[in-house]
Amino acid sequence: MSRSFIYLSLIVIMMIWGLNVIALKILVEHFSPVTLTSFRILTAGIVVILILFFTGQLRKLTRKEVIYIGTAALFSVVAHHLFLAVGLTKTTASNAGLILALVPLVTSVLAVVFLGNRFTVFRFVGILLGFTGVMFVVLNGKTGIHHVSIGDFYIFLSVLSQAISFIIIKKATDTMDSKVMTGWMLLFGSLLLFFISLWMEPDGLSSLANGTIYLWMIFLASAVFATALGHMLYNRAIKQIGAAESAIFINLNPLFSLLGAYFFLGESISLSQIMGFILIVIGVILGSGFLDDSGVPSQRSKVLGK
Repeated sequence: MSRSFIYLSLIVIMMIWGLNVIALKILVEHFSPVTLTSFRILTAGIVVILILFFTGQLRKLTRKEVIYIGTAALFSVVAHHLFLAVGLTKTTASNAGLILALVPLVTSVLAVVFLGNRFTVFRFVGILLGFTGVMFVVLNGKTGIHHVSIGDFYIFLSVLSQAISFIIIKKATDTMDSKVMTGWMLLFGSLLLFFISLWMEPDGLSSLANGTIYLWMIFLASAVFATALGHMLYNRAIKQIGAAESAIFINLNPLFSLLGAYFFLGESISLSQIMGFILIVIGVILGSGFLDDSGVPSQRSKVLGK
């Protein structure tokens, strides 16, 4: 597979993931968010497992792998999607898309702490710029920190949960195929989410009766294309061109989220959001370590404190 084709596929995946925020915003306005999310993730998990089964990649798991999958599912599926679904009921899709762009940056910080990655000048500046960009987004032209919405806070918790899961997944996939782990994570996490939804949303199942053909088409597109196929193709790109080079494409997510929110939801795009977007993109490029891994002279990547 040519490098240009991989790049093109990554751009398409980022467009799907960016627009998926818009799809989720629509869905949580019509269904109970946690109940809906559990069924969406379950559908995605079934799709991945079926693909693995028909391609002969499904196998028995070891006890250690089950522990890894269960732990990762708690963060990547349960916590991440729970906070995302609830957060989208309390903030705009454009804000959510921009805050979600922090995933590679937060992952980079955690990788320094837990995986021993270098903490370089580029990363330090990137972290500062990235979080400054988020402040532009969440304050959205307001005058104080008390204006930050609880929805924005939930979205950030969603980002933190996913970043933690990436650290766990990085350790687990040293001995386990990422597609196998993804499929079982989605299935296990969706079941946990369903039981949580029974407690949080007693009338959640009845809300599904309000669905129209239009809404269920959005549901299937989100589950199959964004969650199932999107993650499988992204993991394949990581294997072929590396994590650092693949992660840089995540910067396109907020762009597609902003455009989608503007065209499909009628949300306005403020100057503070545009400035936040620019700072987040620059911050992720620097903070994710992309420049450190791209042949930049080592004297410009001096490790802080050394």
